[in-house]
Amino acid sequence: MQRLRFHIRTSIQLASLLAATSFFAADATAAKMVGEPAATCSDLIRPTDNVVRIDSATMVAPSQLAVAERAPTPAARITPANPEFCKVLGQIAPADPKAPPIKFQVNLPVEWNGRSLQYGGGGFNGVLITGLALPPATPFGAPSPLARGFVTYGTDSGHETKPGEPPQTFALNDEAFENFAHRSYKRVRDAAVALMVRAYGNPPAKLYFMGSSEGGREGLTMAQRYPDDFDGIFARVPVVNWVGLQHAGTRSGLVTMGEGWIRPAQVELVAKAVLAACDKADGAEDSLVLDPVGCKAKFQPESLRCAAGQTGDQCLTEAQIAAIKTLHSTYKFSFPLENGLDDYPGWGVSGENIPAFGPTGGWVAWWLGKAAPAQPPVPANGIAWIYGAGGIQYVFARDPKLDVTTYKPEDHKERLLQVSRLMDSTNPDLSRFAARGGKLVILENLADYAQSPYAGIRYFENVQRTLGREKTAAFARLYTAPGVDHVGSGAPANVDMLAVLVDWVENGKAPGDLEVIEQKVEAPAFETTRSLPLCQWPAWPHYKSGPTNRAASFACAP
Repeated sequence: MQRLRFHIRTSIQLASLLAATSFFAADATAAKMVGEPAATCSDLIRPTDNVVRIDSATMVAPSQLAVAERAPTPAARITPANPEFCKVLGQIAPADPKAPPIKFQVNLPVEWNGRSLQYGGGGFNGVLITGLALPPATPFGAPSPLARGFVTYGTDSGHETKPGEPPQTFALNDEAFENFAHRSYKRVRDAAVALMVRAYGNPPAKLYFMGSSEGGREGLTMAQRYPDDFDGIFARVPVVNWVGLQHAGTRSGLVTMGEGWIRPAQVELVAKAVLAACDKADGAEDSLVLDPVGCKAKFQPESLRCAAGQTGDQCLTEAQIAAIKTLHSTYKFSFPLENGLDDYPGWGVSGENIPAFGPTGGWVAWWLGKAAPAQPPVPANGIAWIYGAGGIQYVFARDPKLDVTTYKPEDHKERLLQVSRLMDSTNPDLSRFAARGGKLVILENLADYAQSPYAGIRYFENVQRTLGREKTAAFARLYTAPGVDHVGSGAPANVDMLAVLVDWVENGKAPGDLEVIEQKVEAPAFETTRSLPLCQWPAWPHYKSGPTNRAASFACAP
């Protein structure tokens, strides 16, 4: 029986792989390696210049799909099956001898569909992105891009995070920080294309980029700074206004020091109050807030204020109410940053109590942590404080010993402007990217407490104002997923955006409203437990009739 289950699982994987491969091979220039694969692969280690160095080039045998018991995110539990490929590890030398090299990995399949996919990073990077995992939002049972015939690649963005060291330490070096901002992704892209030419005799017919969070920012950076380099870009939950996020996240941490810190039981209290105020607004009671924009106006944290003499977890103190209102409010700078922005949008409502699978869900993971903010940050703190306070010290003030409670942006204005020019992917003029046929898809998860989804929404609306709605619609889409947190937990979040991009770029099929699914992380079926429409902004799912766990029961409407 065990052997039978193995054969059934393998057959299911093979069938889905063949179906996906045949779709993606339709219009691209398919190719094989120029010679016998092992020989071609090993020959790639031969140096071509003094800047790009290939450290190893080895053939890797086919691998089976595997599911881990635990991982930082649900998607990270899945290691997809991959075919035989040539794994190339290399590095790009820095100009500054004190700066680290830019490390990269390129995966070259024996059977190539003529396309490439660059993966974005996350957080402050510092970890080599292998290009072997599922891209952001991909359904768990889908074949990997490498299995579909793509050359895939990624980078550490030009630095390695070392154990026991704050992740922002690298920012004290100018070249390392500029590599993190944008240069590393461009240089690795060019190195990967050169390797494809050597391996297959031709450059890729189409180039794609997919990234989430910091990787989403990288995708927007490619469209803005290097508009000729990619044909299709998917940016999920992009950290579009990077300087604003670091400051707003730090402010949200400062107001939870001492009496403002909100205990886990009180997080549950707030989440239930939000549902009570807004769950039925879409026409169905399904424990999801499908219109969080409207809900933000309805939910008032003051409704949970403790009565005189009342204490405990069933009410909120004045300091805690002030902390929530701070989280929800706009952060304002006293001077404009790049592209004229002088603020950062506040966070929204819903999903406050999404359970953390590792450090992934709701207020506890991103905002509050399991302990009130400390200096220096400790692992029990919320990620926004760890990232924001460290960013203030290492990136803006460049003083690792700075007392963050004394920091004032005005005292470091020139540095903020410099970092904003490097890091903020807020330029709405995408005319060059559009003119050469580039396609862009942005996805914002509306229960995201790592970064405000309203920053990405505002960016898209600025693109529409700059280029016009009709011209923007010809090359760009913004989708919003209600109830979904930063990494895809809490509500239906999975959709094959790589297929969407390829269909748009290569077949001219512009996407309309899509469908997202929520799945069990259990191979081989990865059963779908719930689905919803994925609506183009500003529409959201309204209940019509039928089971509330099926997308067909809803329709997108303003």
